[in-house]
Amino acid sequence: HVQLVESGGDSVQSGGSLRLSCTASGLPFGDFDMAWYRQASGHERELVSNARSDGTTYYSSAVKDRFIVSRDDGTVYLSMDRMKPEHTGMYYCAAGRGYACFTLRTSGYTSWGQGTQVTVS
Repeated sequence: HVQLVESGGDSVQSGGSLRLSCTASGLPFGDFDMAWYRQASGHERELVSNARSDGTTYYSSAVKDRFIVSRDDGTVYLSMDRMKPEHTGMYYCAAGRGYACFTLRTSGYTSWGQGTQVTVS
């Protein structure tokens, strides 16, 4: 079965940096789009960034020019720089494929990790 395991969450000060990792197993990694979502307390889960199977990437306006997504050999990374308090939340890794993923719809992601907490103060 598919398993996604996130790591790297921590508490950092505003302006600091973190790197999240998500290791995937049980799926043909190269065929799947991989995404990072954030869920802040009391808010819905929102797409932060994705790294598609075709090599293209997407960033939300809140993180563009601050975060970099990359993928390699079964792992997807999210390098976060110049972080702000509004970047606080539980970060989830997700995997999916098909048109829904390509068009950034959450419904396209069929596998999810358990999340890793990021706190910026």
